[in-house]
Amino acid sequence: MKKTILALGSLLPAEMDALEAQYHLVRLWRESDPEKTLQDVKNNVVAIVSAYNGMPVTRKIIESLPNLEIIAQFGVGVDNIDLAAAAERRIAVTSTPDILTADTADTAMALTLSLLRRVVEADMYVRVGKWANGAFPLATSLKGKKVGIIGLGRIGQAIARRMSAFDMEIAYHGPRRKEGVPYAYYNDLSSMAQDVDILVAACPGGAMTKHCVNSRVLKALGPKGFLINIARGSVVSTDDLLIALRNGDIAGAGLDVYENEPHVPDALISMDNVVLLPHVGSATSETRSSMGQLVVANILAHFNGEPLLTPVAA
Repeated sequence: MKKTILALGSLLPAEMDALEAQYHLVRLWRESDPEKTLQDVKNNVVAIVSAYNGMPVTRKIIESLPNLEIIAQFGVGVDNIDLAAAAERRIAVTSTPDILTADTADTAMALTLSLLRRVVEADMYVRVGKWANGAFPLATSLKGKKVGIIGLGRIGQAIARRMSAFDMEIAYHGPRRKEGVPYAYYNDLSSMAQDVDILVAACPGGAMTKHCVNSRVLKALGPKGFLINIARGSVVSTDDLLIALRNGDIAGAGLDVYENEPHVPDALISMDNVVLLPHVGSATSETRSSMGQLVVANILAHFNGEPLLTPVAA
């Protein structure tokens, strides 16, 4: 009899097929009555496949599955998983780090270029025929700008390398100084915001970083400063950001993530000094396939009694 896996989000088709070939796969998000389905299979479920943009793995779900052994996350962030509840049951949790680092860093770079060089506006300027009436307004150069990165983990360091190649100066903020890193460290986020031209959020989500970019930080960034967020929507206070953009407290924002995805405030959509992406930081076919393969490999390793490839620390 095949072991039962509860899927709360989808991998790419090839990786879902690979799971289904060896396990009984329950795609909960497709069920017309998820609660009833969960009740029907709860005693058989030994693994959960979760996704950063799928159903959250709550304490209620974890406690309802008496034989659950592993939660395999399709994504690097795990703020949608109740890690405390998993740890209490000694349930293994895995994620997919490293694989999406390059694509996410590229997205941060793309947002920075698009925002400062006004790429989206310029594209529209040509498409609607305005160029015939005069030259497009001047934009902002990247060269020589100082960038402050919130969170200098794998993705933050990849962003730093890319921005350094554009002759930009790098600083960073985090809970502690990183050894062997050549960039200036700030233990106070507002102080860093005051000293930089571009503030990039690349930190984990969760309670520790919720609304760490708030009105105080945005005012410190100043009317010539730009905000880039490829971290989690919870990192930035949406209300404070809207006020800052509306009042000219900052020059603009480039966002890939939002507090209430997929819903984006109309006020943001109507602003010309904002570039908006639909949470596509790692959204390439190559990366999503590799992420899915790692999810499958972690599940196989667990049930084969082998070490997990990318465990999440409790």
